Amino acid sequence: MSTSHTSEPFPAAQPPERLLLGPGPSPVHERVTAAQARSLVGHLDPWFLEVTDQVAAMLRAVFRTENPLTYAVSGTGSAGMETAVVNVVAPGDTVIVGINGVFGGRIADTAERAGADVVRVEEPWGRIIPTDRFATALDAHPGARLVAVVHAETSTGAHQPLEELGALLRDTDTLLLVDTVTGLGGVPLEVDAWGLDVVYSGTQKCLSVPPGLAPITFSAKAEEVLDQRRAPVRSWYLDVSAIRRYWGMPAAGGSGERAYHHTAPISALLGLHEGLRMVLEEGLETRWARHAEVGELFQSHLLDRDATLLAQEGHRLPQLTSFAWPEGVDEGVLRRRLLTEHGIEVGGGLGTFAGTAWRVGLMGEGATHANVDRLLDAMDELRET
Repeated sequence: MSTSHTSEPFPAAQPPERLLLGPGPSPVHERVTAAQARSLVGHLDPWFLEVTDQVAAMLRAVFRTENPLTYAVSGTGSAGMETAVVNVVAPGDTVIVGINGVFGGRIADTAERAGADVVRVEEPWGRIIPTDRFATALDAHPGARLVAVVHAETSTGAHQPLEELGALLRDTDTLLLVDTVTGLGGVPLEVDAWGLDVVYSGTQKCLSVPPGLAPITFSAKAEEVLDQRRAPVRSWYLDVSAIRRYWGMPAAGGSGERAYHHTAPISALLGLHEGLRMVLEEGLETRWARHAEVGELFQSHLLDRDATLLAQEGHRLPQLTSFAWPEGVDEGVLRRRLLTEHGIEVGGGLGTFAGTAWRVGLMGEGATHANVDRLLDAMDELRET
């Protein structure tokens, strides 16, 4: 058996120029990439620990919460999902999960792997899940540990309302877990005002920071569940009881001294720090309004081109649009040509939308009129040739 090798060094990786208008990652401002390229320091360096404190404070502002236990998981949004689930769910718990797309299904899968008995509340893809359906499930399972729902369903573009559901659970022992990977920084989110207990996101969507971190926050109600837990968390790496000490957020009665858990992704956290600074400089309300205006503009132009919007009317995300082309259009061929001939990336459909739909993200730095114009012009040119 021979071993393949080469005497020539591999060339430097030089990414092609792309305009990222898919479901993520989104375009990144040069301020963020410059921050990630700064000199390394140790992950326990006193200066860097001050940076992590600032990241946590800015995340509280963006989540609209006072929760002390708010930090960035060292991993992508999926690591945020797993952190959220495995830390509050113990074997034998009942978990009610709303499923109207890919990511509700992933929460259910993760909960089952954590040993939960999962009750699925399902709606067709693209539809929201009415609060009364969760109320019915709770009546049948009054001891449920948590209800989980996706705020911004990336696979369909559906925008799930949360206020009524938060009010339903506020005075109960049941936690409300929310996936806002595609929502944070793009549409209104009020963690404290809406009574949300465990909320996680990702950096690569409306925050316009490269993928690799997952902002997360736990309410006081959720912290009680963490503190009273008896069964070990089914993940060493994502166990909040240990990680929180690194972030200087010990449980009640614990020492405030920082403790090593794992080597934090220093450069990624510097990028998140700068990205959050940019979000707060713009202002959350202004940023929400920008996403709303740009997304609605794009969706109106799609309707003029006989496309079909797939998310429920009145509950469509502005920053993530799923739509089907008219009959006879080969979406896969068109999407590949858009990338190769115009350097624009968009996403294809998932699940029941696979092979028929596009998913277009106008998120963070990508939510501009100029990008809408460039995409529409490219789409029109491709359909004419």
